[in-house]
Amino acid sequence: MKVAVTGAAGFVGTNLVNQLVADGHDVVAIDRVSPAHDSTHPQVTWTSIDIFDSESLAHAFSGVDTVYHLVAMITLKQSDEVAWRVNTEGVASTARAALTAGVRRFVHCSSIHSFDQYTDNGLVDETSPRSVDPGLPVYDRSKWAGEQELHKVIADGLDAVICNPTGVYGPVDHGLSRINGMLRDAAQGKVPVFVEGTFDLVDVRDVARGLTLAAQHGVTGQNYLLGGSQVRLFDAMQTMAGLCGRFRPLFAIPLSLIKLIVPIAEPISNLLGSDLVSRSSIAALVAQPTVDISKAATELGHRPRPSADTLADLASFLCDSEQMGSARPTSDQRFESAVPSSVA
Repeated sequence: MKVAVTGAAGFVGTNLVNQLVADGHDVVAIDRVSPAHDSTHPQVTWTSIDIFDSESLAHAFSGVDTVYHLVAMITLKQSDEVAWRVNTEGVASTARAALTAGVRRFVHCSSIHSFDQYTDNGLVDETSPRSVDPGLPVYDRSKWAGEQELHKVIADGLDAVICNPTGVYGPVDHGLSRINGMLRDAAQGKVPVFVEGTFDLVDVRDVARGLTLAAQHGVTGQNYLLGGSQVRLFDAMQTMAGLCGRFRPLFAIPLSLIKLIVPIAEPISNLLGSDLVSRSSIAALVAQPTVDISKAATELGHRPRPSADTLADLASFLCDSEQMGSARPTSDQRFESAVPSSVA
């Protein structure tokens, strides 16, 4: 079968292409940038296309059975015009091109951030409130708005489903993503302390498999949360350091203390060109929602692996790929496959 992947050079994209090749598909890999790794494979054809170039996209989608749309711009900022356009108009442009080309199925990789994680009940499922509050970060609001743009194309006849991964981590990652970058630092013994807090993390390979399962079994217009398990980030840092025989973090800084210093640290972080220290990133850890993945488990067969397995595989990958000594985490803003911004 011939399939297409936008954002194929990104974190999720790399793993999805690997999964699709393993499943025997011919892949049209679309990205503005070249992959940062050896990507030669007879089943994969790479092409550089701007997602706003609907005509070129429609041509690339000719004869394609399924399109996986992964392109997103990740940021923790409150407002960003480019991120808004990529995450909303970019979805519409790609979906329209798929409809024009007559593809059988369109799978949009959105994010848990399209759901409002800061509600009082502490549970997120596919029926939870969406990210409409103007006080939420632009990433959250734009991911929900992008889904609304997709529904307009679904109404015009496109057969599409939506997947919403939680915090994505694990191998293979040639970037590194925010989460993997922090875990790599811990594996190098460079994290003496860390922030308290938990987050639902899912192995990137399980996300890739979940996307293909959605293509096969998902119901048109439906959302599917692709979660993993609640992981205490401090524990994950200690585990990575232990696996690599390095100095382990000594203690976790209470979130109550972090919240006190954010008003001071956030402007400094902004001056340094980073959005990592922000009210948005801390709020996501404070919320610590429980993610209900029963719909994806029941309807798609989503079965995430234990976090211990992911951490062990990530440690092996980092050592084998020499990431322990050379690679640095990706910049705070980039065009990537979708990764939740608060811990990406």
